[in-house]
Amino acid sequence: MASWMFHMSVMVLSTFISSSQSKRDKLLYCSACKAIVDELNHSISQVDPKMTINVGSFRLNPDGTMTDKKVPFARSETHLSELLDGVCNSMNDYALYVDPETHHKQYRRFAPRSSGSSGNFPDFKNFQFDGPEASNNLKFACETLVEELEDDIISLLGQDEGNVKEELCNRVSDYCEDDRQPNDEL
Repeated sequence: MASWMFHMSVMVLSTFISSSQSKRDKLLYCSACKAIVDELNHSISQVDPKMTINVGSFRLNPDGTMTDKKVPFARSETHLSELLDGVCNSMNDYALYVDPETHHKQYRRFAPRSSGSSGNFPDFKNFQFDGPEASNNLKFACETLVEELEDDIISLLGQDEGNVKEELCNRVSDYCEDDRQPNDEL
């Protein structure tokens, strides 16, 4: 009897979890996914490409040698994990953008980056600023995606491939699966 109750509980719980994931706002999660990749790529580009970090085992082999190697710091697992810890804090710089021609909605960065030029201000009339509630929702979506996809994000960004945004947001997470718009910079 206890086994039957356990199986029923597992079935009800799995149904609840799968139904709660299907109710996620695709626009919000797709935009959060693209924003994560964009923010991480920007942070990676700010690191000196000559910086390296030692990775591998620091144990001695039987012959007295150590097997470690140097890899570029910018795309190392250590650096990417550190960047992932703070990437969602930048979601306050995003707002809902409505393309004036296609009426396609997505969250885009409206605030210029501190390291960028000061003349890169977007046209604010196409942004919808819905107060802190909207940025909190985007930040929550970002935190959820980072928690769920951390290993995939680190793996894809560590390989230094050009199509990380498409791979992560379209294929791995399926949130941008129906996104027919070109992958614009956020």
